[in-house]
Amino acid sequence: MPAASGQPRMPAQGNNSPERRTYCNPLNLDYGYTPNPDLTALGRHRTTADPVITRFKDDYYLFSTNQQGYWWSHDMAKWTFVARSFLKPESKKLDDLYAPTTFALGDTLFVFGSTEEKNFPIWMSTNPKAGTWKEKVSAFEVEAWAPAFFVDEDSKLYLYGSSSDKKAIYGQQIDPRTFKPLGRRKKLIALDGEQFGWQRLEEYFDPKSQPPALEGAWMTKHAGKYYLQYSTPGTELSGPADGVQVGNGPLGPFRPQAQNPFSYKPGGFARGAGNGSTFQDPWGSWWHTASMAVGVKNSAERRLGLWPTSFDPDGVLYTNTSFGDYPHYLPSSLSDYGQSMFTGWMLLNYNKPVQASSTLGSYTPNNVVDENIKTYWSAASGRPGEWLQTDLGRLSTVHAVQINYADQDAILMGKPKGMYHQYRLYHTVDGKSWQLLVDKSQNTSDLPHDYLELRAPVKTRYLKLENRHVPTGKFAISGFRVFGRGGGSAPEKVKSLLVLRPKNDKRNAWLKWPPVDGAYAYNIYTSSKFDKLYSCIMVYGATDYYFKGMDKNQTYYFTIEAVNENGVSPRTIVQEAR
Repeated sequence: MPAASGQPRMPAQGNNSPERRTYCNPLNLDYGYTPNPDLTALGRHRTTADPVITRFKDDYYLFSTNQQGYWWSHDMAKWTFVARSFLKPESKKLDDLYAPTTFALGDTLFVFGSTEEKNFPIWMSTNPKAGTWKEKVSAFEVEAWAPAFFVDEDSKLYLYGSSSDKKAIYGQQIDPRTFKPLGRRKKLIALDGEQFGWQRLEEYFDPKSQPPALEGAWMTKHAGKYYLQYSTPGTELSGPADGVQVGNGPLGPFRPQAQNPFSYKPGGFARGAGNGSTFQDPWGSWWHTASMAVGVKNSAERRLGLWPTSFDPDGVLYTNTSFGDYPHYLPSSLSDYGQSMFTGWMLLNYNKPVQASSTLGSYTPNNVVDENIKTYWSAASGRPGEWLQTDLGRLSTVHAVQINYADQDAILMGKPKGMYHQYRLYHTVDGKSWQLLVDKSQNTSDLPHDYLELRAPVKTRYLKLENRHVPTGKFAISGFRVFGRGGGSAPEKVKSLLVLRPKNDKRNAWLKWPPVDGAYAYNIYTSSKFDKLYSCIMVYGATDYYFKGMDKNQTYYFTIEAVNENGVSPRTIVQEAR
C-alpha cells in the first residue's frame, strides 16, 4: 500500500546483499547505431526506442527499434543479444524492425514490426534464444504502425495500433490460427491536447510547429479490466509519457484514467518514460519499460529504461519513476513494486570538481556531473590513457558507479560485431595514493551505460576513470555518476511550496519554493487525487518549475521534498491547485 501521502515508501537503506542485485537507468544494453544516413547530420550515434518485453519459457525477451536482433535475459540483470534480421532478402528498407510487438501463444513466440502497408510478415519461433525464426504469415493483411498484440484469457487475439496526428488508435480481433482479421477495426482513443496538457507537443513554453502523433499502443488486463496504454508525442523532449484508458472489454469503450499519465519522468539525468510496454515478472509483480530521450545527434536519439509498476487498491495503474535513474533493486520475490525499490544510494558527485587528461573544444569535464545526458565531456582522442577524475568533496561510502559513454566522432552505423569498451576505475581517499577499484581492461563486451554495483561498499573521496579502449570515436562521457551515502545529514524540509495555476490555461502551473541549504535537487510529486501522488518530477539546481502536464478540468495536488548526497527530507504539506 502507498504511504500516507499516496507515494511509495523508501525501503531500508544500503541493502547490498548478493541476492538483492540492482540496476540503473538507462539500461546498459549494446545499443546499435542508427542505420539511416539521413539521421546523421550532427554525427553518427547509438539509438533505439519503443521497447517491448515479453516473458516466454521463464525468460524475458526484449525487442526494440532497429537493432537487427533482440535481447533475452533470465533475471533482467544480464541481457544477451541475439543477432537476427527480420527483413526479407529482397527488402530495401533501412528500418529492420521498427516499433515491434511480441506475444506468446502456447510454446511459440511471435514478433511483428510496424508497417504502413499490408505486407510485413509475422515471425514465429519456439527457440528464440537460438535465433531460429520462420514466417507464420508472409504478408499480414492489416496495417498497423507501432502495433500491439494482446492475447486474452479466453485465447482470443486482438491487435491495436496506429501512429498519426490524424488517426486514432484502433483495435481489431484477429484469428489466432490464420491471423486473418475478424470484423472491422474499431476506433478506440485519440489525443486531446486541448484538455490534457501532457498530450501537447511542447517543451516548456516552446510550442512545436508540427502536430502531435498518437502511437505506442499496449494492452494489459488486470482484475477483469482492460488497460489500453498509449504514448504521447515528443520523443526528443523532456516529457514523453504513457497514458492509459480503461474499459470493460478488449475493444472498449474506454475512458481515461483520472491519474494520467501513468508513466512520466520529465526530470533527472535521462528524461522520458513513454512509448513502452507493461509486463509481469515470475512473481506476478508489474514492470514498465519505455524510451528515454537523448536527442543530441538527432531528435530520435534514445535509450531504454525500466521502472516498477503497480495497480493500487482502486485499480489505478501507475509507474514509480521516483529516483527513476538511480540504482534500484531487481525483482527477487513477490512484492508490490509499485512501492519503491530504490536502494537509497544517493548521487555523490553532482556538480563536484572534475579533472580530465584533455578536452575537445567546448565538451568540458563539468558536463559529466551536471546530471544531463544531453551534455558530455570529450577527450581530445580515444587513445588509451585518457582519463577523467571526480571529487566527492568528502569521504563517502560508494556502493555503485554508472559510466555513460557519449558518441563523439563515431564512424559506425547499424549493428557492427565486435564492439567493446575497456577501462580501469581507481579510487583514493587523499588524491595521491590510487588503488584499483574495477579492472575492465580485458573486457570484450559493449558497455555504453556500464553500471557497476560494488561487491562491497568502499569509503573514499576521489574516483578516476582511465580509458583503455572505446569502440569508435573519442573517449567521451555524458555521466560519470557515483552512488552511495555521504557523510552528513539529509536536507531540511522545504519551508513552503507556491503553486500558481493561471485561469486562462489551467493545463499549466508555475511552482516555486525557497532553497534548502545543502540540497542539490528536489522531487515534486503531483496528481489529480490527494492520496495518489504518483507522478514524480526531479529538478536539479533550481527552485522553480513550469509544469504543463495537467488536465484542465481537474483539481491538482502537489508536494515536494529536498534531496542531497545524504538522503531525502520530509515532504511538505500537500498543496491544492484548482
